[in-house]
Amino acid sequence: MRSETLLAAPIQSIGSPMLWTVTLVLLVVLLALDFFITRRPHDVPMKEAVGWTVFYLALPVVFGLIIWPLYGSTPSIEFFTGWIVEKSLSVDNLFVFMLLLTAFAVPKELAQRVLLFGIVGALVLRAIFIAAGAAVISSGTWAFLLFGGVLLLTAIKVIREAASDEEKAVDIDDMRSVKILRRLMPVTNKYHGSKLTIRQAGKLTLTPMALVVVAVFMTDIVFAVDSVPAVYGVTSDPYIVFATNVFALLGLRALYFVLRNALSQLRHLDYGLGVILAFIGVKLVLHWAHDVWTWLPVIPTPLSLAVIVLTLATVTFTSLAANRRDERRAAETAATGS
Repeated sequence: MRSETLLAAPIQSIGSPMLWTVTLVLLVVLLALDFFITRRPHDVPMKEAVGWTVFYLALPVVFGLIIWPLYGSTPSIEFFTGWIVEKSLSVDNLFVFMLLLTAFAVPKELAQRVLLFGIVGALVLRAIFIAAGAAVISSGTWAFLLFGGVLLLTAIKVIREAASDEEKAVDIDDMRSVKILRRLMPVTNKYHGSKLTIRQAGKLTLTPMALVVVAVFMTDIVFAVDSVPAVYGVTSDPYIVFATNVFALLGLRALYFVLRNALSQLRHLDYGLGVILAFIGVKLVLHWAHDVWTWLPVIPTPLSLAVIVLTLATVTFTSLAANRRDERRAAETAATGS
């Protein structure tokens, strides 16, 4: 029976060759379906976005419930905890995607294709980081100290930015990737559907679509640095780490159109994410320290799940309460002024 704590090398995994094969086939099928759906650019109506969001939220729930009788409660709880962590981080990622789409003036009908490219890039990068993380963990428990330190530093950065009065913004002219692309190739002034390149005056020319896709890929790298150590703080099983990332990322395209108006209302989300990252960072450091000083406690996965859910619920409540307070003050000011 698996331990509730993270395991040092060798890593135990529920990921049999058959389970990996089924998961990868399912991933390819779902990505192919997404590309088929977005082949004709269109602004996604709310009904369509909600339908796909419900589908992609139901998939991991079914998956986690299947794992429970087959492999036991521990892998299932680890999966649900890791998925909630990844999903909450991905919501913050969506906010950055929204800023990028606005900065690049992406037409509404092309937004879902840009998001899909971003999801594919994120999946590839996460797979690379997950494999690297598994190799590092196999080399010794010092890896948990490293991952914990990364998460604690990230948590401090996230909370500092949340406390800053400056609004989040993206200046595309200052992005290094955009500068490099513009030096290497000419760029058209307008979008040409979902095409990344066109022939103009006999020269291969980039479209703004190519620039925004590359910009999204670059942000994917930053997201992977945060999210992969975070989920390794929940489980050391590479298969569960991969599965949580897959299920968290697949539904982002539809979720974006459901939340694009609500994202700005979650004003305290970054505080919650900072707390979650700090909590997991402490959990990883304690796991490393427990091997050195056995009297130190380790944080069990069920407790982690409870803390994460409570934190997300709290920041959602405080965000909505703050919004209602500001609306009430604005109404009172307007009434007084009139």
